[in-house]
Amino acid sequence: MASSDNKYYVVWIGLNPGIYNTWEECKNQVEGWKGAVYKGFKTKEQAEEALMSPPELYMEKKDQKGRKQTQERILPPEVIRQAIAVDAACSGNPGQMEYRGVYLADMQEKFHFGPIKGTNNIGEFLAIVHCLALYKQRGLDWPLYSDSRNAILWVRQKKCKTKLEYNESTKAVFERIEAAERWLQQNSFRNPIIKWETDKWGEIPADFGRK
Repeated sequence: MASSDNKYYVVWIGLNPGIYNTWEECKNQVEGWKGAVYKGFKTKEQAEEALMSPPELYMEKKDQKGRKQTQERILPPEVIRQAIAVDAACSGNPGQMEYRGVYLADMQEKFHFGPIKGTNNIGEFLAIVHCLALYKQRGLDWPLYSDSRNAILWVRQKKCKTKLEYNESTKAVFERIEAAERWLQQNSFRNPIIKWETDKWGEIPADFGRK
């Protein structure tokens, strides 16, 4: 079927990525979607090729003076872009802990929590559960990436096996742990949890850069 406005619109980042025949169809997928990435092409063949390629090959970023900027980090081809990567950071262990999730398709932070007193492993565990709950809420079947083997194991066991001492200063993080464990007990999910291979791919994009 030919495009009614003589263009084929590729949506890389939006509600439902794909190729659309009209601007109205494309608009429905990107309007209100933070960080949406899309572009029109003259032929269906061009659009199909573009959809299978990283969008940065087709999009130019410019600074405030209109000069072309160097592209941001390009992920290895085996890394799934329609996914969120999570990571945690802790100032001391235990110490002030925080975590966040970064959407790989546009490298934008999608959620952030903390800091509260905890440990890095706790943060990694909570970040995965936070991401899974977000996916469930929005009906997304995307995978997620974590570089913590311990946290991935704890999520699969539905138990945060921390040795952190419970006291007044750690009460808040234990309340968060209890809520996360309860969510795992009460909810099922099919989202793949993929171990981020730091040695092959570099630091996980959600890394706080404090090493």
